[in-house]
Amino acid sequence: MAAPNTISVHQLSRLIGTPTCPTILDVRLDEDFAIDPRHIPTARRISHYQATSRDGPDGLTPGARVVVVCHKGLKLSHGVAAFLRHGGFQAGVLEGGFTGWADARQPLLPEAVLPPRDDSGRTVWVTRARPKVDRIACPWLIRRFIDPAAVFLFVAPSEVTAVAERFGATPFDVEGVPFSHHGDQCSFDALIAKFDLATRPLKRLAAMVRGADTAQPELAAEAPGLLAASLGLSRMFPDDLEQLNAGMTLYDALYRWCRDATDETHDRFNHRGMVA
Repeated sequence: MAAPNTISVHQLSRLIGTPTCPTILDVRLDEDFAIDPRHIPTARRISHYQATSRDGPDGLTPGARVVVVCHKGLKLSHGVAAFLRHGGFQAGVLEGGFTGWADARQPLLPEAVLPPRDDSGRTVWVTRARPKVDRIACPWLIRRFIDPAAVFLFVAPSEVTAVAERFGATPFDVEGVPFSHHGDQCSFDALIAKFDLATRPLKRLAAMVRGADTAQPELAAEAPGLLAASLGLSRMFPDDLEQLNAGMTLYDALYRWCRDATDETHDRFNHRGMVA
């Protein structure tokens, strides 16, 4: 029987990638992190001293949902979660901790490829203004699987490199950077490859993005529809960040279809293969 205030690996894996994912705090000791310097997607690494300070973790307010992860899901994470509940947080513990997640062969982000964070603990990314497909898909992937607090700067194409250097931002979807087009792969593909996120749903979504972004509609039956929706959004929203906010909902829906509903059919007479 599971202990109270715990969440299983399967339960957490179903929340990651969705807008209802709780904040994941990785409180592993330095010596445990050194054994396997990878991260559960969206997890924020913080010491147990920081997590249990009087004001709680920076950037979180009482009432927030939190999952605490230590090496094996034992005393360290249970103690931190109890402190957080005392401070008004909805805090639980990942059963089995980081080891349980890794043993279940769930996605893990290599520390070596994670961009640096600013003084507020956020990753900062920069790309060309007036996005269409890739420059909305990539921010969605970053916020849902890498850093929920990521900041995106949309600037004039000629200024991307200079802004990246001045503000310590990671450029994407521009020539000559790792997170961009390479061969027949688009920037969304590059992010998935670099961060070891090649799950079946994300690979299916990547084919849609690649088909829509590189004029290869034959790659996925859904690619023309994604292109149409993306071009429509770009004309609805003159502000790039407003367009990104609207696009997040679009990609949330596409991801859930890729993960849960590809076998479902629909007509006016019946619904077959529905997944709860």
